Amino acid sequence: MNKDTRLLVKSKTDKKIYQSVTSFEAGWNYLNFSARTMANGEKWTGNTEESEYIFVLMGGNFVAVTSAGSWETKNGRKDVFSGLPHSLYLPPETDFEISPEGDFLDLTCGWCRAEKSSPARLITPEDVVEMGIEYRGGDNASRQINSILPPKSESSRLVCVEVYTPSGNWSSFPAHKHDSRKTDPLSGKLTEAKLEEIYFYKIDKPQGFAIQKVYNDDRSLNEITEPHNNDLVLIPEGYHPVVAGHGYNVYYLNFLAGSDHSLASTDDPDHKWIYGTWKGMDPRIPVVTIEMNGR
Repeated sequence: MNKDTRLLVKSKTDKKIYQSVTSFEAGWNYLNFSARTMANGEKWTGNTEESEYIFVLMGGNFVAVTSAGSWETKNGRKDVFSGLPHSLYLPPETDFEISPEGDFLDLTCGWCRAEKSSPARLITPEDVVEMGIEYRGGDNASRQINSILPPKSESSRLVCVEVYTPSGNWSSFPAHKHDSRKTDPLSGKLTEAKLEEIYFYKIDKPQGFAIQKVYNDDRSLNEITEPHNNDLVLIPEGYHPVVAGHGYNVYYLNFLAGSDHSLASTDDPDHKWIYGTWKGMDPRIPVVTIEMNGR
């Protein structure tokens, strides 16, 4: 990990497996992550063992042969700024072999221990559209959210979404946290889940960057990170807003897992007033559409 901050995990630019962190390395209970590029003839093989896996296509096309079924993509995006994702969900105790369909594949995977088994399936760009693409915030806090494995979907713990933040805009803002499980004392309704979270970044220009602040109420955690392309930020606790560097469109892929299959969170009370003040959505939204796939 980066010597200056325990939260920022820099990419390994000279490696096929260019990003990797285990739950042990992160110092938490659930989430693991890996990202790799593959050329024609290379394979990613393994067994999910006691975990559920979600592979998310960053660029290219793949063929997946597993003990739970076989799938292939045909209209994969060439990179994350060129369309909507394909994803492959695999339950525990599944053998898998994934290989490029073509000369190049950029593929990520998030996984965690599962309490139950859910059906293996390919999640297509059409499925992402059907689940609902969200345009959240407004003005210079406008962003696009694509659900891949939302809460209450057929998975045990994993939640996965991807977020596009146009140049200069704020995201994950007003800031929120999900580090303490809380319920309403009268209704018993969950008001905040205790979740671990990973932010995996792609930037549309190689020199681009984002800024992410991670802090808690008493500022015993109060760090500012500068993720670049293929870097990763760990969110073990606290609020975690993001701003895209001016001139650079920012993508991040979120994986979450924890106490509940929910995104229930608590806003930073200092900044809740911002809700409802926006005049309109940034006209640069949406950043990506399904019509871009396969071009």
